[in-house]
Amino acid sequence: MKRGMRPPHPGSMIKDILEGIKEETGDALTIRQVAKGLGTTPKTLSNILNEHQGISSEMAIRLSEAFGSNPDFWLKLQRDFELWHAEKKVNRSNIEHFWPVAKHGLQPA
Repeated sequence: MKRGMRPPHPGSMIKDILEGIKEETGDALTIRQVAKGLGTTPKTLSNILNEHQGISSEMAIRLSEAFGSNPDFWLKLQRDFELWHAEKKVNRSNIEHFWPVAKHGLQPA
């Protein structure tokens, strides 16, 4: 992953979607309403919206069903967010190189 701009957290995407719903319909959904609709707690949803918690595969399925997307979209957001932060933390110069996997044809499908 490139070390450019910080990728969005899934919570910020959910906020954008909820703001879009409000602009389009005039209805502001509460955290309680959205949490209930997703089958989770308001606390969990609040933690995700405030970027204090990531999303699980199960939550990705719930979000994709609720917002007409697919789970891969949500999981990619989460993965990119986590990987961007990990790239900033991990000191690669201290890691020993054992075997170049790509050279031996062991790439993911």
